[in-house]
Amino acid sequence: MSFIADIFRHSPEIALFLSLALGYWVGKFQFGKFQLGGVAGSLLAAVLISQFGVQIDNGIKAVLFALFIYAVGFESGPQFFRSLGRHSIREIIMAAVLAISGLVTVVVLAKVMGLDKGLAAGIAAGGLTQSAVIGTAGSAIEKLGLAADEAQRLQANVAIGYAVTYIFGSFGAIIVCVNFLPWFMKRGIRDDAVKAEAEMLRGARVYGVGEAPALPELVGRVYQIEAAAGKTVTEAEALGPGGTVTIERIKRDGKIIGIDAATTLQSGDLVLIVGRRTGVVGLEDRLGSEVAGGEGMELVVTTRDIVVQGKEFVDHTVAQILSASGELRHGIYVLAVTRGGSKQQLANDTVIKAGDIVTVHGVQEDLQRLATRVGPEIIPSDKTDFVFHGLGVALGLLIGLAVVRIGSIPLTLGSGGGALLSGLVFGWYRSRHMTLGNLPTSASTLLRDLGLAGFVAVVGLQSGQQAVSTILQSGLSIFVAGVIVTILPLIITMLVGRYVLRYDNVAVFAGALSGSRSANPAFGEILDKAGNSVPTTPFAITYALANVFLTLLGPLIVAFV
Repeated sequence: MSFIADIFRHSPEIALFLSLALGYWVGKFQFGKFQLGGVAGSLLAAVLISQFGVQIDNGIKAVLFALFIYAVGFESGPQFFRSLGRHSIREIIMAAVLAISGLVTVVVLAKVMGLDKGLAAGIAAGGLTQSAVIGTAGSAIEKLGLAADEAQRLQANVAIGYAVTYIFGSFGAIIVCVNFLPWFMKRGIRDDAVKAEAEMLRGARVYGVGEAPALPELVGRVYQIEAAAGKTVTEAEALGPGGTVTIERIKRDGKIIGIDAATTLQSGDLVLIVGRRTGVVGLEDRLGSEVAGGEGMELVVTTRDIVVQGKEFVDHTVAQILSASGELRHGIYVLAVTRGGSKQQLANDTVIKAGDIVTVHGVQEDLQRLATRVGPEIIPSDKTDFVFHGLGVALGLLIGLAVVRIGSIPLTLGSGGGALLSGLVFGWYRSRHMTLGNLPTSASTLLRDLGLAGFVAVVGLQSGQQAVSTILQSGLSIFVAGVIVTILPLIITMLVGRYVLRYDNVAVFAGALSGSRSANPAFGEILDKAGNSVPTTPFAITYALANVFLTLLGPLIVAFV
């Protein structure tokens, strides 16, 4: 055992990554419908490993959490700012209900169990996983005018209560938000997340990696000209029954020939038709028989996103653009228009705005011709813009250092709140300037997963040994009080959310509930279950409010206990 302790003492990072490996392995096991998950598993594994006396630097925890919360904010920035306003009143109420119910629970428990002010504040800090309560409660104790040794004893009790209850404070929030809430609502987080995403995308289907529709919207077919002999290319392109098609290749007498709008088709020509499936399929009667293809008829088509910047398109309706663009549109098929991360309905009276992203399909040459007049292409890349995101994280941490005082109560967003705010703003800015700030989905996923699980593992490694030893020395009373403080306010807030605020989407509800408790590990598990960013916006709103409301509990508990 001393050999293992020596290894961890010389290389504490081994303990960190071992906690992650064991935690995610344990988290895969399923007990009925309950599954621990990788984040909670990493926390438990870290507590066990901490018994070897692991010492790990606090800065590692801060860096990992900043990366996690910045990535979360960046992904949800556009949607977050669209959601602010009257629609966020439910989230404001949620955060307030949890803070008030948490305060009442702690004060009642302290009266019933005979807890002093320090232990009560520490249990609140750990059971509600709001570390800032330690500082605000400690400052309030200093101002009570007590003897120096008594003030030190109460402040030490704050740390003890926090250490004993923090582990279950994180774990219990996962149980309620990830497991109990879906059971209570009788629906799964993933199902409701998919439903909410479909509503945001206005019914558009989002395909996962390796997925593709069996009936693609845009197709290519080869026809041998018979009925359309003598027609020009322009005339033949207008024959599609479900919309205009494009002739991209003509093969005559075994050779590919050059084409333009006035080229006349001859009997026996092979033509490659590209267009929407409804227009391409069923052209035999109008063009000629469909054939399997032929050498030289292959063509590479591309789907690209283009940022609308051209003055001839900005602030014009779709109908005006279609009537004026003429030859520019030849061979170009518009699949979607996105504004601020939200799909726009392509009606004739839809007004195109600067910064809108139009998803187009066609031959690369046609797309380049379009981009020269419409705006720059967004070129897919697996490279991360570290200049943009490095500044984003640094600015967020700088914001987190700011402290505003209301009387003697210091209020601060902290590194987590600052990084979240910065991520939201930088994500919103990226949605308006898509040529900046590239962050591939895989990179963002790594930041979220490693950041959160690593942060939780460091917490377990730092606090686990002290928590276990304190429980063994003082009995289970403090721990049990922490369990009640963790669970009861969450249940009360959940009932208010369901029956008063009328939350009916489990993914959105879970995000709001975890944010109102600033329960980052629970939120990480919710994101993992959801498989998309739907829970992020309600979480971001309630999380920001919870950082303020819960921080205020420190002096209030000291005053009321």
